[in-house]
Amino acid sequence: MTKRTSAKYKIDRRMGENIWGRPKSPINRREYGPGQHGQRRKGKLSDFGLQLRAKQKLKGYYGDLTEKQFRRIYAEAERVKGDTGENLIGLLERRLDAVVYRAKFVPTVFAARQFVNHGHVKVNGKRVNIPSYRVKEGDVIEVRDRSKQLAIVLEAAALAERDVPDYIEADHSKMTATFVRTPGFGDVPYPVMMEPNLVVEFYAKN
Repeated sequence: MTKRTSAKYKIDRRMGENIWGRPKSPINRREYGPGQHGQRRKGKLSDFGLQLRAKQKLKGYYGDLTEKQFRRIYAEAERVKGDTGENLIGLLERRLDAVVYRAKFVPTVFAARQFVNHGHVKVNGKRVNIPSYRVKEGDVIEVRDRSKQLAIVLEAAALAERDVPDYIEADHSKMTATFVRTPGFGDVPYPVMMEPNLVVEFYAKN
């Protein structure tokens, strides 16, 4: 178990939002930040503060990626033609751990990273244990046969709190999913407002 797993509620509280839309989030009970000063009235954030927060929220959402990983993905999004913010979201959604989470094979994005790491997932019939592996359109992702009855898998498939987005075709009877297409920002079912444009502004200035 990574320290990041226990950090997921801390991220929610720091952001003051339930960024994964989970029923157990502490934000559902109290909206102030963690720690003894959490209830202080928040001052208005500067432009830099807003941009930093947008970056932390997006980075946190995908399992709290390291700054190095996130900056590398951003640099790639910048190199590709088109809108950098849209490209960034597309690259993040093509991570294998993100696809496993979206397909509802596991309940959280943190669990998805661990699930892939432990070798429970195959892509086009071959075992892949790298969470950052980039899925291509048409790739078939499946849970290995001996992992299909794991409690975490059965629990996730039954979750009513989120649906599988239309850029992934999932078959929970076989525990397979096809990555149909790279989504645009508007296709991704974020439970809270994400602002990739502010993330772009943040990196453009820093």
